[in-house]
Formats: sequence, C-alpha cells, structure tokens
Amino acid sequence: MPRTLRLGFVPLTDCAPLVMADQLGLFKKFGLRVKLSRELGWATVRDKVVHGELEAAHAIAAMPLAATLGLGSIAVDCLTALVLNLNGNAITLSNDLWKRGVRDGHSLRTAIRDARREKIFTFGVVFPFSSHRHVLRQWLSVHGIDPDKDVRIVIVPPPQMAVNLKAGNLDGFCSGEPWNSVAVQARAGWVVAASAELDFGHAEKVLMVRRDFAEQCANEHLAMVAALMMACEFCAKPENHDEISRTLARPEYVGVSAEILLRGLSGRLDCGQAQTKLIKDFFVFHGDTVNEPSGDKAAWALQLIRASGLCPEPAALNFSLGRRIYRADLHQQARKIFPETTNLFTHENENELIAA
Repeated sequence: MPRTLRLGFVPLTDCAPLVMADQLGLFKKFGLRVKLSRELGWATVRDKVVHGELEAAHAIAAMPLAATLGLGSIAVDCLTALVLNLNGNAITLSNDLWKRGVRDGHSLRTAIRDARREKIFTFGVVFPFSSHRHVLRQWLSVHGIDPDKDVRIVIVPPPQMAVNLKAGNLDGFCSGEPWNSVAVQARAGWVVAASAELDFGHAEKVLMVRRDFAEQCANEHLAMVAALMMACEFCAKPENHDEISRTLARPEYVGVSAEILLRGLSGRLDCGQAQTKLIKDFFVFHGDTVNEPSGDKAAWALQLIRASGLCPEPAALNFSLGRRIYRADLHQQARKIFPETTNLFTHENENELIAA
C-alpha cells in the first residue's frame, strides 16, 4: 500500500483542483494516497512545506521563490511543476468608505486626504510576496495614493478578511474568492475591482513542493502533477461549477455556501451596493499554456518579489533562479509519463472516475 502524502490548502475557491482531484478519485487513479490538510493561511502552508510537515501544497505563485531565498522563513529549496490557476482575486472596500463617498480609487484618494488627521486607512493582503499585495499597491498608486505613506498594509489570512472588515479593523482588502463575496453577503463591504481587470493572466496559485521531495520521490511527485492537471481541466468547465461549489461548501474544505462560491467560479459577482458585474475569466484553471510553469510566469513572480522591496539581495532574482524553481521540464515529464493527461476528460470517462 502506498504511503499517505499530505497536501495542504488554504480555504479559497482556487483550492478546487486539489479538492476535486481527491473527490473524483484522480489521485487514486495515479496510484497515490493523498490526505488533504486545511490550513488557515499562507505562512502556515509555507512553514509546513519547509519543515516537511506537508509533502506538497496549494501555494501563492511567488512562494516557492521566496522560500528558496529564505524570505520570511528558513531557506529551503522548493519548486513548482504546475500552475493551478490564473487570476481569482479582488479588492473589497468597507461600507464605511462608501458612506464617506468613496466609489473608486480617485474618491478613495480624496477620502484619505480628508481623514488624514483622523486616521490612517488600513488594508489587508494575504502574504508579503503575493499578487494580492502587488495588485493592491498598483491600484492605489495608479490613483495617486502612496501605498507606503498614505495607507497601512497588513497581512491577514484570507478567511479572516471579511470578519476584520466588518469589525472595522480593516478599511479594505485584496483577497481571493470567496472572501470578497462573503464580505458583500455580510454587508461589510463592496468589490471595487478584480485582479482579472487589473493584471489579467497573472499566475495565481501553484503546486509547491520541496526540491528533495521532487527528486527523491519523483514518481509520486509527477503522479500528483498529472492528477491535478486533470482536475484543473475539470474545474475549467462551466457545466461542473455547480458540483464544485457544492463540494467546496463542505466545512472540511471552504465552508461557505455554494451560492457564494459559485459567484467567483462563474465570474458573476455581486459587488455590493446594488452593483453586479460579469467578469470574463475571473478564474482560469486550464488552457493552452495555463498550467505550465513557464519562463514568463517565473519572470512575473520574480518581478513581484523585486517590486515588493522586501528582498535584501535583488540580484538573486534572476532568470536562472526562475528556471530552477519554475520547472516546465517536470511539467512536460508528467504529461509524457502519464499520457492520459494529454486526452483529458470526455463526458464518458468523467462519469467513470466519479463512479470509481
């Protein structure tokens, strides 16, 4: 009997490929025993991978780079052979800001200026080296708001965003779904912009493993990549979104209502304040090169860390490092070793997997 591999995830809509790979029996199909482990936030995921408490994890795109460089943790060589999805985040502002007349970035700048002697506005992001921090800072800067001087940016685990917004501890946040929709449902905030509108096509989550696991347990690693490739295609099909949202709604996964989860999956967001919006490709789980950890995706993640100003040795953020960590070669090996991943779901074999 194969050993059990521990696979970590944070309760977000984009953990769907991991959950559905388990629910559809895809890990079993490739000879794996996998135990999913729900984690509160990204620092926990990073630390558990780094210290060997998880064999693999759903991770922010830049996290394997940051862990390898020892940014925020001990330095441990990590890599990714699979991009799980593109896009999937949004910026949500508090209803208090709406009452102050904020409707967009320009009016937020006015509100910040008017309240300068009263308070400094605080915004949450999920991790120091994240697309969320990058997108929020970029959005603020475009509207004449200095993210280093005019506001305070703090780290908050995704599941705690909405409750902190409602409690008044945050004035806004950038997080993945469903936590923006949860804030809207709780009448705590409203969505002002989505990452698909601000930086379309950015690599969002990847499968992160330690290098020693990928090398010493190569067959298990490639099998996991292959199973998750199949799950990514399943998650990309609109006809599967109802099933995915019902599954993710279970308390051991994301634990919010299927209705709320479906908003992000479909891209039909209730933005709050009587506003709705259809956002094309709010999530992208699969496509021609979506899942390949290519050089351009590595370059984007490197630039994200570089732009953060949080790397003490920017010279280390080079193409060689990106290629060493974003392993397109291993991605292609998974496709070759497990050829069924080149002919992914048909309706018939989808039903066979569910029945298995």
